[in-house]
Amino acid sequence: MKKPTKWTLFAAAFAALAAPADNLHLEAEAFETWGGWVNDTQFMDADHSSYLLAHGLGKPVANAKTTFEIAAPGPHTLLVRTKNWTAPWSKSAAGTFQIKVDGVVQPKVLGAEGQGEWLTETAGVVPLAKGVHTLELVDLTGFDGRCDWVEVKSDIAAPIPAAPVKVEKRAFDLVVVGGGIAGTTAAISAARLGLSVALVQDRPVLGGNNSSEIRVHLGAWQNMPPYPRLGDVLAEIAPARGGNAQPKAIYEDDRKLAVVKAEKNISLFLNTRVDAVSTNGVGRILSVSGRDTRTGNRTVFSGRWFVDATGDGTVGYLAGADWREGREAKSETGEAWAPEKADMLTMGASVQWYAGTTKDGKPVAFPQQPWMIRFTDANGHQGVHGDWDWEAGLGREQIAEAEYIRDYGLLVAFSNWGYVKNLASNRTEYANKELKWVAYNAGRRESRRLMGDWILSENDIDARTVFPDATCAATWTIDLHWPKSAKDSKFDGEPFRSDSLNKTIWPMAIPYRCYYSRNVPNLFMAGRDISVTHIALGTTRLMRTHGMMGEVVGMAAAICAKHGCDPRAVYTDYLDELKALMTKGVGDGKKHPEQRYNIQDSLDPAFKWNKRNHQLR
Repeated sequence: MKKPTKWTLFAAAFAALAAPADNLHLEAEAFETWGGWVNDTQFMDADHSSYLLAHGLGKPVANAKTTFEIAAPGPHTLLVRTKNWTAPWSKSAAGTFQIKVDGVVQPKVLGAEGQGEWLTETAGVVPLAKGVHTLELVDLTGFDGRCDWVEVKSDIAAPIPAAPVKVEKRAFDLVVVGGGIAGTTAAISAARLGLSVALVQDRPVLGGNNSSEIRVHLGAWQNMPPYPRLGDVLAEIAPARGGNAQPKAIYEDDRKLAVVKAEKNISLFLNTRVDAVSTNGVGRILSVSGRDTRTGNRTVFSGRWFVDATGDGTVGYLAGADWREGREAKSETGEAWAPEKADMLTMGASVQWYAGTTKDGKPVAFPQQPWMIRFTDANGHQGVHGDWDWEAGLGREQIAEAEYIRDYGLLVAFSNWGYVKNLASNRTEYANKELKWVAYNAGRRESRRLMGDWILSENDIDARTVFPDATCAATWTIDLHWPKSAKDSKFDGEPFRSDSLNKTIWPMAIPYRCYYSRNVPNLFMAGRDISVTHIALGTTRLMRTHGMMGEVVGMAAAICAKHGCDPRAVYTDYLDELKALMTKGVGDGKKHPEQRYNIQDSLDPAFKWNKRNHQLR
């Protein structure tokens, strides 16, 4: 063998330095297949990223898988962004997983470090040849392990430049952000009146809390005076059957989607999270920017008018709209139910669930885990259904602490089922029962409220105020929630069950002035983020009411397009035109299933419900 000279050694060293360093960033949500993992997008406002979640109800889910290409052979470090989600409550980790590369599982167990914060863990160092390789996420528990990204690095200290992002620009008359009930009806209403509409939704389904992802049924009356045709569009997308935390088919996701897709004037953008707003510097929105929750690519939506139907007031907040959160003080509003001092007590978010008999009727185990809260016969919930009152996070910051709130909801749901299956004195009654569904998308009731030219209050409702710009009627009780006390629940940990305080009302026709921002001139609102006090939100937050709001907002947008004006001018100059549209309605004229579930009596003797009330809020 020829002895190398100093020149050949120098050349070899130089070649090694010049060889490309393989530093790859692999977003988990962009993996080629997710297997049994799901894409969790609901905390992007706080964390700026979606991630894959192993939501298997205690059974490990199928591997998520992708491929990557290596240019230079050699050892590569695997870095993983994850978190130990049970760390705030236990020293034991619930959601753990491993990395598999080219069929070989790396020994490091991930998701068991830290104090509950997102962090980067080293999964191992693997020798990789030049060429294409496979990488998999291997779930170990089925208890909600999570992965944001994986990095494959030959030079661990080298930063990875941001990947190029494709940006598409689209222009519309009206941009509706949020595809819950309010946003969906707003888009349909405006489209039928001739506007080009973008409907932007961050999930793969429409319906929001009424979708199969969260499974809250619709509530309150619709098609009420003073405008009985409001509710006609809602009827087209509303499920025929009610019930919280029921099988997926009850919520009729496909029905909602079909109605929207049938509208030629609607362009639907699913899996798109709006996280940026461009204004003209004095408040007027020029465009919103949405990120594809799977690829990271962006769409910029230019519009003349915008609808914030996000629930959280996201568009308004980013645009600088006036907003509130929590309870106003009695000195500010004069409301009977308002506290003496303003505070941040809000209604919480529900992680609902249900269980049922196994397919073959045979007994099935459910693992009792060390991270679970230990319930007893004194404070455990015996049953097969977790309903609206499984409500976590009351008084916590509903957006900034959203993941903590959801995770606590998961913790208590799994812990309670562990008690039922393994510790309850009558556990043999549940031997052949298994969890069928647990929500991983929390059903939020309250967060930001955007302020309009009128702020509806308890005083308006009690006085039965008749507004000149009255629209659809809120009919549900003023229904406010607060944490169930330790005495009542016999549980001294953080509350996760709620009580409610209810005041029956006369139907309250909501003024149109609650549906547009007082300081962002081309912004409408529809849904739970309209201009109301915390107390008044107790009745306006019901989804049938939201659906009618959306219809009104779509009509108002059409009037804006006709006259080239902003939402406020519909009230000041063109209110008669809005009244005419509300009188006529924009429904399809067909007969749809009658909405007669989850309706409460009002004080109006003309609206008493004689059928069985399911007592679900």
